[in-house]
Amino acid sequence: MTDTSTNPNTPAHLQHPRFRSRVVPVIVLNDPQHAVPLAHALLEGGIDVMEITLRSDAALDAIEAVAKAVPEMHLGAGTVTRASDVPRIIDAGARFALSPGCTDALVDAMRATGLPFIPGVMTPGEVMRARDHGFTLMKLFPAQQAGGIAMLKALGAPLPDVRFCPTGGVGPDNLREVLALPNVAMAGGSWLTPADALQAGDWPRITALAREAAAIARGQ
Repeated sequence: MTDTSTNPNTPAHLQHPRFRSRVVPVIVLNDPQHAVPLAHALLEGGIDVMEITLRSDAALDAIEAVAKAVPEMHLGAGTVTRASDVPRIIDAGARFALSPGCTDALVDAMRATGLPFIPGVMTPGEVMRARDHGFTLMKLFPAQQAGGIAMLKALGAPLPDVRFCPTGGVGPDNLREVLALPNVAMAGGSWLTPADALQAGDWPRITALAREAAAIARGQ
């Protein structure tokens, strides 16, 4: 993706993860055996990043499977909400982390790692607090409840040095408009990996959804 380069002297947890795709699939996996074919399906569709959330008991096994079998996939661990989650995702092989929020304990835990971290925010005060910690890329979550596109536009004026990854309420119907905003670096969503497609192992359907999203992100 563009505009994620950072000063080499920037601490690792403050650096922006670097991948081509501006669309981040937000994934809940209940069967770790689905992880590798899912990663290949997304790559075939032009998406080189995936966020496997810690919302299921299979998450860490799924992260480990992708990390070992599909090294070309930029693999993030999502729903990281406790400092105790951090060593677990590192051991599993995640290359960056995302959270729905931002706590001092979580920031301290991430500071001690070599992983980029995208903290979650919802209000201007939370954005300013995360910026005080040094972050310039944040996850607006839940984006729809926070005000969606109108909120992103409103945040851009007083906080022009912050960029966002809105997640929650982003889909194919509004993806183009979201990504066109100057303060949006990328957008996340679960529509790319529907639960029924995962359960059925319908990888061609997921590839098609990924290809559609990637084309929108390219402005096609």
